[in-house]
Amino acid sequence: MDKAIKNKLSGIWTKYFEGSELPITFYYSDTGRDAELLKPGSVPRCIIAALGEIRKGRSLAFNVDSVGCAGGKRYLGFATEIRPEFEYFLSCGIPGKVVGGRYSESPELVKRAVEYMPPFPAPSPFIIFKRWDQLTEKDDPDVAVFFATPDTLSGLFTLANYDEAEPNGVLAPFGSGCSTVVHYPFLEKDSSRPRAVIGLFDVSARPFVADNTLTFSVPMIKLRLLIDNADESFLTTNSWAAVRKRIAGEKR
Repeated sequence: MDKAIKNKLSGIWTKYFEGSELPITFYYSDTGRDAELLKPGSVPRCIIAALGEIRKGRSLAFNVDSVGCAGGKRYLGFATEIRPEFEYFLSCGIPGKVVGGRYSESPELVKRAVEYMPPFPAPSPFIIFKRWDQLTEKDDPDVAVFFATPDTLSGLFTLANYDEAEPNGVLAPFGSGCSTVVHYPFLEKDSSRPRAVIGLFDVSARPFVADNTLTFSVPMIKLRLLIDNADESFLTTNSWAAVRKRIAGEKR
């Protein structure tokens, strides 16, 4: 990780978002040696619950065996298959056999939705998560993930659109919590127009975060633009000062 970029974001964060939580980051690795390899079953099955440890400052590496949820394996790129009868699991269920989550209108609609979200193969066998302040010069993160309250999220969202003419510089795709934290933003990094992703609307993942928290996941190539634009943006105005004061007050 470039030390200058790391320090610049840390300075901007203190200056304009005092009281907000530092982002976590992730990248794929061939060895997983730069973090503690998570043992199977040592954290809750849901990857969002496991990320709570990274938010506290613990650096962890996951491989296919570390992820207990089948959906988590898929959305982290470690598996391509979907669980049997997934279309019923996500919709109406099958009486006496599959409990349906009722997140989609029908099994047929689920099948169509899956076509819009093809699996991607993880580029390496390990994914490493580290909090921003734990990054070293050896780390090369792909995505930064902010766990943000509405006020902090408003600042990140507005800054992400600061240099955009088209009004959809940020995505809010329908999907599992881990798909909006890893899958979508990881694919955005190779886009001709990388965008940030707002996530954690997944009702099943909501119990693992505070009630006023969503995620804002941004590819590093886009984050560098946010960092460069910060001191020329609305963050310097009285309008943001009022919000900034409230953010600092929330922390206290």
